[in-house]
Amino acid sequence: MLGASYDTIAANRAFAEKFQWPFKLLCDVDHAVGEAYGVDDPADPGYPRRASYLIGPDQRIVNVYDVTDAATHATDVLADLPPRP
Repeated sequence: MLGASYDTIAANRAFAEKFQWPFKLLCDVDHAVGEAYGVDDPADPGYPRRASYLIGPDQRIVNVYDVTDAATHATDVLADLPPRP
């Protein structure tokens, strides 16, 4: 699992330490990843929409989630995972 943010390395490091973030958080300061994944918010270009992508073993996007409730988001994604063999 990876995260991406428009913030700087220092800001992402501070966030990860403050919230004990257990995942790698990538810095997308030039917004290239955000633009590629279509999360730029036209109403506020400095901030991306919160979205996540479930990517399958074949490296294709299985599902796209607009994150509206961070508290329930993990449950939504877990429900879409295929059963483990």
